[in-house]
Amino acid sequence: MAYARRARSRGRNADAHQAAGEVIELQDQEATSMTDSTDTFVVSVPQSQLDDLKARLMGTRWPVDIDEHETYYGTSIAFMKELVDYWINDFDWRAAETEINTYDNHRVLVDGVPIHYLRERGKGPAPIPLILSHGWPWSFREWTKVVKPLADPASYGGDPADAFDVIVPSLPGFGFSTPIDRPDMNFWKMAELWHALMTEHLGFAKYAAGGADYGALITAQLGHANAAALHGIWLGHPVHLDVFQGERPWDGTGGFMVPPGVPDEIRNGILAFQYRYASHAAVHILDSQNLSLGLADSPVGMLAWILRRWTEWSDSDGDVESVFPRDHLLANATLWWVTNTITTSVRSYVNANRYPWQPSHDRVPIIEAPTGFTFLGFENPPGVGTEDRVRVFLDDVRHKGWYNPVHLGAHDRGGHFTPWENPEAVVEDIRATFRNLR
Repeated sequence: MAYARRARSRGRNADAHQAAGEVIELQDQEATSMTDSTDTFVVSVPQSQLDDLKARLMGTRWPVDIDEHETYYGTSIAFMKELVDYWINDFDWRAAETEINTYDNHRVLVDGVPIHYLRERGKGPAPIPLILSHGWPWSFREWTKVVKPLADPASYGGDPADAFDVIVPSLPGFGFSTPIDRPDMNFWKMAELWHALMTEHLGFAKYAAGGADYGALITAQLGHANAAALHGIWLGHPVHLDVFQGERPWDGTGGFMVPPGVPDEIRNGILAFQYRYASHAAVHILDSQNLSLGLADSPVGMLAWILRRWTEWSDSDGDVESVFPRDHLLANATLWWVTNTITTSVRSYVNANRYPWQPSHDRVPIIEAPTGFTFLGFENPPGVGTEDRVRVFLDDVRHKGWYNPVHLGAHDRGGHFTPWENPEAVVEDIRATFRNLR
């Protein structure tokens, strides 16, 4: 995988080496003190890798299925065949590359870890820096709908006083933030890298942070361990920092059983909510390496695994293309494939358990940074409407002592991929969260 970069005028050099294909590494040790004026990053995947991907797709050994249109067991084989045919014959990765390269891309070493990020400089009287963390199986591309409105609010009907200097990294071991030689990477270690990126490499004395899904854990950890350096944080999901601990780390419910006597509608809603997230967390924590061996070898297997998440977690009613255009899905799948990062990304779950989170202090709230939230309707608890979502969150004893809420926004539309599914709500809530924290 070749990553072309334009070196700064003083002539930094990057050597090619073999690691999941050709990868340009930042060999110069001075990279650890670079600012974002250095190492402009340009995505350019070698044609040989794209040809290999196409050959693998064409050589797929499809499973025998009695009914290829059946969806009870997962994504239907018929839809997978249709999508793979499009991937082979119609999808244009070069167009996706061009779109990615319209952004200001950078790649630097932070404590020896390569970090790719986009930067959109703020346009306003006093933009504040904002780092946004994506989730799994996301990429930085799920933030692209909100990047420019946050950076340049006046061009999108907003107040220029709300401008941000927006930084969107790829998580370590995800996509272009690779290769990493640390087997222990998890959310709280990523937060340490983000803090170093923002304060040491980019030179910000104070910054803001936002995140959703796994990125909400990174952001919450910043709000816990580095609150003094933050204006505040915004979260797309209220996840606790000890989420992958305890006797059942693979089970987000902690073994919760629906009590008897619950109305069927609520019971079915609870079970559906649990089913939605059960398999991926369990497999990622209990059998990540075995899963990765298959996904790293088969692009169709990899696509099927991540496609199920995009379908089940989004507010799509089973029609994933109503939320994610086909070209967007396949651009992300290609990005995962050519960087060969499915293994290191999946391992971030088990590493959150293997290397447990430890509090940095015993103060309350645990996450001291002022915090804003966005709640989207598809993820409302069973039986809770949008009009009651904020009240239910504030009354939930499980959240007591965790947060310092300053803004809570509840919206009807959208699911788990928060900034992609309802970018207007995210822009509105991020602006509102930080308006009085600048």
